[in-house]
Amino acid sequence: MTKRIGLGRAPEIYQAMANLQAEVTKAAANAGVDPKLLELVKMRASQLNGCAYCLDMHSRDALKLGESARRLFVLDGWRETDLFTEEEEAALVLTEAMTKLSATQTVPDDVYERATKVLTEDQYRAIAWEVIAINSWNRMAVTSHSPLPKRDS
Repeated sequence: MTKRIGLGRAPEIYQAMANLQAEVTKAAANAGVDPKLLELVKMRASQLNGCAYCLDMHSRDALKLGESARRLFVLDGWRETDLFTEEEEAALVLTEAMTKLSATQTVPDDVYERATKVLTEDQYRAIAWEVIAINSWNRMAVTSHSPLPKRDS
């Protein structure tokens, strides 16, 4: 793989992204969004974007929060299971629609309605901002060919 210029090596811009992420995390907590749900959102967007770096990071974070390995293993096929709650499914379908905007050009009304049926306005905003943030992180990591950190497992 060709070594790339690391976009994370622009400290002021990177810090702005980190600040955005911190604000999104805070807004989600204030809205009562389960941190495990945010990790599922990050994982699903990262799957769609092919971001190994973020998949590695957020699977570890999810496991530390008590997420089950089984749910992470089947996340790419979440529609084929009954392992996810109605709220999680709404967040996942919203994540997919927002992540695939280049193909769809919109978040379909049925996706929006499904999400707003089970999420409060503050929860919807927090999850949507999380999707925006993780898609930005994915684009930074994929474009930079960010290597996985060295780990034992």
